[in-house]
Amino acid sequence: MPYERIVGLEVTDQDGYTQYRTEMAPLLDAAGGEFRYDFEVARVLRRQEGDAEINRTFVMRFPDKSSKERFFGDPRYADIKRRFVDPAVKARVLIAEYINDGSARLP
Repeated sequence: MPYERIVGLEVTDQDGYTQYRTEMAPLLDAAGGEFRYDFEVARVLRRQEGDAEINRTFVMRFPDKSSKERFFGDPRYADIKRRFVDPAVKARVLIAEYINDGSARLP
């Protein structure tokens, strides 16, 4: 079943972050992953004290949890992250990870 993660970021260098997304896209595609949703956030109405000033939120989907782990464990991904994300993103917040069995629907 699809495995998803919701992430919030405080991006401080949009160009650097865009370069990261370009560089990592082939690896994500090869892992069967995708960005299901991707938002630029104008204003955060509620957050935990000390949490990041989130300005980017996205949902990543993988075919399963092991695909997600292989993607993030790939040394090529680690290099791309080190070169582009680390200098472009001030803070990262893992909001949730879950198996999406399709049962969550709004009434």
